[in-house]
Amino acid sequence: MTPKIQISNEKKLVGKRMTMSYADYRIGQLWGSFMPRRKEITNGLSNDLISMVVYQPSHFIDFKPTNEFERWAAMEVDNFDHVPNEMETYTLPAGLYAVFLYKGTSTDIASFYQNIFTVWLPNSAYALDERAHFEVLGEKYKNNDLSSEEEIWIPIKEK
Repeated sequence: MTPKIQISNEKKLVGKRMTMSYADYRIGQLWGSFMPRRKEITNGLSNDLISMVVYQPSHFIDFKPTNEFERWAAMEVDNFDHVPNEMETYTLPAGLYAVFLYKGTSTDIASFYQNIFTVWLPNSAYALDERAHFEVLGEKYKNNDLSSEEEIWIPIKEK
């Protein structure tokens, strides 16, 4: 588990968001409402989908499965001139990220994340930063397929 350490430029995102917790995880409902309408986003920079999470600053300090967060289903756009009805905008600031490549189904992703936060991060030269986390679901992403690939972007700062 060796990530690329990379600076991300600012990203303009358009999509749908939903407040949830890991105890009440409704990601299927969120993506189910977004996917049929994604073609309405006419100024996307690519066909990649962005799955983003905005955590409260205390989320990982006092972690409980009932802690709420915002989950986004979105696409990166070049501007906010054409935002479809019932969709929202988010500006993801530039910053330093640890970028992990995940291969496989969503069944094993929880243990992959657990390794990031309990093994890699504590043993790295970095600490978690208070910016949004996101996954890039690109052309190699295939929902619940063993050959699926996605990039996991974890916001970091030097310790």
